[in-house]
Amino acid sequence: MITLINQYVARLQSVLNDVDWSPVEVLAEALIEAVENKRQVFLCGNGGSAGNAIHLANDFLYGIEPNGRALNVEALSANSAVLTCLGNDIGYDNIYAHQLKVKANAKDILIVLSGSGNSPNIVNALEQANTLNMQSFAILGYSGGKAKALAQYPIHFNIDDMQISEDTQMIVGHMLMQHLASVLKKGCE
Repeated sequence: MITLINQYVARLQSVLNDVDWSPVEVLAEALIEAVENKRQVFLCGNGGSAGNAIHLANDFLYGIEPNGRALNVEALSANSAVLTCLGNDIGYDNIYAHQLKVKANAKDILIVLSGSGNSPNIVNALEQANTLNMQSFAILGYSGGKAKALAQYPIHFNIDDMQISEDTQMIVGHMLMQHLASVLKKGCE
C-alpha cells in the first residue's frame, strides 16, 4: 500500500508543479469582479466532477461569506429533477446548455469541471456560454479534449488519471475559496 500512496502523491505533485497557474489568477479576478458586480457563476461536470461542482458552489456561497458578501453561484448539476427532465425531454447532451440559455447573462461566469474535456454536455455548455458572451473557464485533465479549445481560459492538468484530475478541480476550487475569503474580508474591514 505504501508504494501506491507514494506513487499517487508523486503523480499529484508532478502535475501541480507542471501546470500554468496564470488562468487561475484570471479566474480569481473574474470571481472578485462577479461579487462586486452581482454577476452569476455557474459550475457543471459529470460524475465526480458534478459532485465537485456542487461542493465548490457550497464553498463559494457559504465558505467565503464575510458579512454577507459571497458569490451568486449555482451548480447546474445539483437539481436532479431538472437534470432528469431535461435529459428525458431534450437529451442529456443539453442538460447544462439549456440551463445556461435560460438563466445566464453576458459576463456571467461558467466553470466546467471535466477529466477528459470531451463530454458532449460540457462541450455544449461551453458553446452556449460563448454564444451568450459569458466568461468561460474549464478545469481539465487528460489532453483537455474539446473543452480546452472552447474555454476562454482552460486550466489544464496534463495527467491521464481521473482521480488526480478530480483532485485538481478541488485544489483549484479551494485555492480560489481561500483567496476570495481573504480579499472580501479585507474589503469589509
